[in-house]
Amino acid sequence: MNEQDGQDKQDGRGRQERADAVDREMAARLLPDAVVRALGRWWETNAAAYADRTPGAHTVRYTPSRWAQITPWPKALAPTSADGDAAVSRAEVAAAVADALQREAFREALAATYVWGKGKRGTPGGSGPATLHKILAHDGLDATLATAVTALHEHGAPQAYAALQRQVPGLGPAFFTKFLYFTGLALEPVHGIRPLILDRVLARRLRQIAAAVGRESGHDADGSIAAWVWSDSNWTPHRYQVYLSFMHAAADQLAAHEGWPSGAAPDLLECALFTTRWETSNSLIVSE
Repeated sequence: MNEQDGQDKQDGRGRQERADAVDREMAARLLPDAVVRALGRWWETNAAAYADRTPGAHTVRYTPSRWAQITPWPKALAPTSADGDAAVSRAEVAAAVADALQREAFREALAATYVWGKGKRGTPGGSGPATLHKILAHDGLDATLATAVTALHEHGAPQAYAALQRQVPGLGPAFFTKFLYFTGLALEPVHGIRPLILDRVLARRLRQIAAAVGRESGHDADGSIAAWVWSDSNWTPHRYQVYLSFMHAAADQLAAHEGWPSGAAPDLLECALFTTRWETSNSLIVSE
């Protein structure tokens, strides 16, 4: 599967073969030592907050009044008439999504994940509330979300991703993977490995690792393949599958290290990667 549409077929085959080679190297090497050390420092700092070894306590602040135009408004969130800021955790969003899905209130479930994902960046008339308002008004949104939920339950996360890709104007993968992630927590069982959030920050983390692997292995000396497949947006279902496979394997890798909690779920790794940084030098990952 090509990562990008509309490219010359022969050139596309060559690039895809190099991308596949980098993917195989990443799957074999997983997280570099410097990244493992950085994640260990993150856990040392955050162990008390995530004592249950899940990112359920990961809390986002938002301003309810800025979302006054949004309906349906999730009951788990503070009323839009409230003054000041409010906070909502992953665990609270997960509970709200589970409740909404039981009632087939798909738009309400999406709204809860979107507000959590946007947080304080949501401003009246801005890209947060205004975009969500347009998304919720889209004809066929409920049917599209229902199709994705069914695909996740019966076929798996990449198929659910494909069911949402380019289906709703304004709803890109950085936000619909949040919907899939929280839906995956609510569904029992999910076919295959559970979905995780993939956004620009996480893609850039994977891009750093891919660039280092590509340089060291000779498959991507200049980092162009890493920049192509781990772009800032518009990832293919194939790329999402690669991401999930890597993250679940990396979580198993970390479980063997004393500096990481045993039995921690892959979404704790996702949460840590979102807030962890490490230095790079000429595409090589180095100790801080």
